[in-house]
Amino acid sequence: MRLRFTGALLALLLVACQGGEPPDTIYFGGTIYTGIDGAPTVEAVSIRDGRILKVGKSADLLKTANEATAKVDLGGVFLYPGFTDAHAHLLGIGRREMTLDLDEIKSIAELVTVVGEAAKVMPPQQALQGRGWIETHWPEKRFPTRHDIDAVTGDRPTILTRADGHALLANTAAMRLAGVDDKPASQPDGGRIEVDGQGLPTGMLIDNAMALLAGIAQAPTTDEIYQAYEKGDAREIGLGWTGVHNMSVSADHIARINALSDSGKLKLRIWNAIDGESFDGASFGTSAEGRVVTKAIKLYMDGALGSRGALLSAPYSDQPETTGLQRAHEAETLALLKKAYDADIQVSFHAIGDEGNRKVLDWMEKTFGAAGGAAKRWRIEHAQILHVEDILRFKQLGVIASMQPSHAIGDLYFAPARLGPERLAGAYAWRSLIDAGAIVAGGSDAPVEQGDPRIEFYAAVARQDLKGNSGPDWHPEQKVTRAEALKMFTLWPAFASFREKDLGTVEPGKIADFTGFSRDIMTVPEADILTVEPAITVINGAVAWRRGDQTEK
Repeated sequence: MRLRFTGALLALLLVACQGGEPPDTIYFGGTIYTGIDGAPTVEAVSIRDGRILKVGKSADLLKTANEATAKVDLGGVFLYPGFTDAHAHLLGIGRREMTLDLDEIKSIAELVTVVGEAAKVMPPQQALQGRGWIETHWPEKRFPTRHDIDAVTGDRPTILTRADGHALLANTAAMRLAGVDDKPASQPDGGRIEVDGQGLPTGMLIDNAMALLAGIAQAPTTDEIYQAYEKGDAREIGLGWTGVHNMSVSADHIARINALSDSGKLKLRIWNAIDGESFDGASFGTSAEGRVVTKAIKLYMDGALGSRGALLSAPYSDQPETTGLQRAHEAETLALLKKAYDADIQVSFHAIGDEGNRKVLDWMEKTFGAAGGAAKRWRIEHAQILHVEDILRFKQLGVIASMQPSHAIGDLYFAPARLGPERLAGAYAWRSLIDAGAIVAGGSDAPVEQGDPRIEFYAAVARQDLKGNSGPDWHPEQKVTRAEALKMFTLWPAFASFREKDLGTVEPGKIADFTGFSRDIMTVPEADILTVEPAITVINGAVAWRRGDQTEK
């Protein structure tokens, strides 16, 4: 008697012979970087229930399929472990899409024109809000003032936040409503109200001084918050990000983020760090569906370098009357650090200046020592300017450097003036940190920066601006290899969120998150990294976005 087999039965028998159940999906037809040292690329990857079954040759893996297996032809795309933005602000990314975007402003004159045009089409008396301006390239070579924009905004309260989020410009109407349009009796702790030669506020408020305008800006509605998270999520996925470490999240947004993720409206894998001041009322944990984890707090030591809020050990070279701003106080912060340590909550501490970073390292060292010395994968966010002798302390203390390469290629236009040549030796020191054994988790700080993984990868390996330029003292030896840059956006963010067993490489057993580009960022000329196209974003084994598909926004 001759046995006759259907195609489906034959496929099942083949899989049974090879062991295991057939895959749900097979991705093939491209070059797949595993991110594993010594085994860099494969032809195909098979997936079941959101996790990787096998990697290998296309012919071999396709034999394991049955009739239900989805076969995704990559069409020559280059696939990598899922890129994770280790420092971004998802709400801000979405809000940038919904408010006045000032990213492309090239002068104070253009700022006045754009703000004036926006004011004309808004309802009377509605506050005007915008974000993204940065003056370092402007021909006027100064911060804008309220007097620049008063003529086009009139009585309409107007608040324009600098790109770094650490300074804002308010017009006279907004300053008057906040009660800060006269000579300040004192400067706020951890902040600064800029004044002119007569001692009157210019409209520029730095760091903690920005809180004085908190009641003037129109807060987004609940629906607008939902919409902003969804817009931010869609933008990130369309650029190739599969995950984001979401910084400075309001504690009362966690339930909303979880609900949006569980319902499928957010697709990103999210690691939340909530505002430290919300620690006691925070709801830490994992969303029901599992893509959102909230297990970190975000603290601030200082401000930003561009607005001279970064805390330096010695005065600014271009403004010797200041060393920046200290926003955290030791006694109360040490108490909070102990609380976080005891609760097994990660600390992500913003520090930019060399003195700010030193203080954070000192305070973390005190906390670890008092608790017996065990590190907790705590992080310093930005770690931009370091005393050279503090670089080794990251490895010694087990502190992760969470850094954004694009800051270096933007700051090269003003950092030398702010710091002078000697302090540049410890500025944006990716190479020195990696050589010292530290983990460097790469991010973008969007919406401060564009939030594009291609720009971040390029900045890390080229250490030049988007036109290929660099400064004479910009330490090109601090750039990293492409293999290291890949880890900065894949494996090392996974480690920084305690998920290196699940994410960061393409190997059996791990979650199937992949980022695909049209060309190979590991081999194309440096400048061409900026011109490759996002091609496909895979999260949990499923196509979350693909260029040309209806999923593209």
